[in-house]
Amino acid sequence: MAANLKEVRERITSIKSTKQITKAMKMVSAAKLRRAQQAIVQMRPYSIKQSEMLTNIVSSLDGEVEITYAEEREPTKVLLVVVTSNRGLCGAFNSFVCKAAIKRVEEYSVQRDQGKLDMMFIGKKGYDYFRKRYEGINFLTDNMTLFSDLSFENTAAIASELMKQFEEKGYDKIEVSYGEFKNAAVQYYKTEQFLPIEKIEAEESEADNANSLFTFEPSAAELLKDMVPSILKTQFHKYMLDTHASEHGARMTAMDKATENADELLKELKIAYNKARQEAITKEISEIVGGVAALEG
Repeated sequence: MAANLKEVRERITSIKSTKQITKAMKMVSAAKLRRAQQAIVQMRPYSIKQSEMLTNIVSSLDGEVEITYAEEREPTKVLLVVVTSNRGLCGAFNSFVCKAAIKRVEEYSVQRDQGKLDMMFIGKKGYDYFRKRYEGINFLTDNMTLFSDLSFENTAAIASELMKQFEEKGYDKIEVSYGEFKNAAVQYYKTEQFLPIEKIEAEESEADNANSLFTFEPSAAELLKDMVPSILKTQFHKYMLDTHASEHGARMTAMDKATENADELLKELKIAYNKARQEAITKEISEIVGGVAALEG
């Protein structure tokens, strides 16, 4: 019985230590989440409006102005960018991002089998997940540590390289799998097409109306030459900020749940400890009473 009491005491001590860690991690994630959430909430309306404007312009000027980044080609060579975290302990966040990417990998099975599907990893967890599951895919790992310095300059440099690869026909299509942030408890996991710029299918009259909304000074070609890369860099930066906020939201939620589970387990162990101690005391009293009775007899 003494051994059993000692074991329960050790488990209680261990769980208390674990609870302190999970509680501290929750507080750290909450602080980081506030900053990450503020960054994406402030940027998202600007990015969304830019993307809508770019899509409308590309659709309305189709054929009038040649836009390199809107050139649709047969997807012979494809790049899939997988954006995950560098660390774990954030629930199923990384797994869900990877599952969204796996869906696209399977859809590009022909390119994969021909060795024409590349995967770029931003965040170590995505690379760890895929390197054990797939062979024949070229894994690009130069930018895995981007989240250590998530500045616009760093994300824009990667976006510029992707645009250069597309322009030089190194890739015919580039897609990004990431986690879109909604709140601390909810994240959406999706894959979006980065290049080429998607067009809106519209009737000719609708295209004319859309075109009439824009006045270009100087010429449309000269203006779009600078505007399109800028908007694409902003869009890529949004992918990073979304994933960054989603990671901290998922980790805060996971650590909060872990702390609650530790509390529940502590309650159960304390009940078990008290029962075991009562049994030990009762047994000792019975032995004493039995010994006294034997002496008196």
